[in-house]
Amino acid sequence: MSRETVLWKVREVLVDALGVDDDEVTPTARLTTDLHAESIDFLDIVFRLEKSFGFKIAPGELFPDNINDPKFVQDGKVTADGLALLKARMPHVDFSGFSADPRLEKVSEVFTVGSLVDFVSRKLQSTPAA
Repeated sequence: MSRETVLWKVREVLVDALGVDDDEVTPTARLTTDLHAESIDFLDIVFRLEKSFGFKIAPGELFPDNINDPKFVQDGKVTADGLALLKARMPHVDFSGFSADPRLEKVSEVFTVGSLVDFVSRKLQSTPAA
């Protein structure tokens, strides 16, 4: 499936899940700050992506699990170990801007439409056809 087709289908998912206009769903749009997704919306997005693309998404595979372990978060900031874990688990996300201000409350801001497209593209390449 081409990247353009994946983007088109991801756009449909986000329009349905978040009630936004399709012209708002650009590759650089952030799910939380630009498209106003809330934590409950992330669950809906996962469900809709699974249904739309025909694969399963494991907990923590697309969006981070609870990383509140003191090894990964201290004083409300993601530690170097926590950041390394996030990068390893989520290669579809660009954490470079987050590294400068690694407050846990800001981690959701790194998820963009483009990161969803990257995730889906990687998942489709690694998932055997049914």
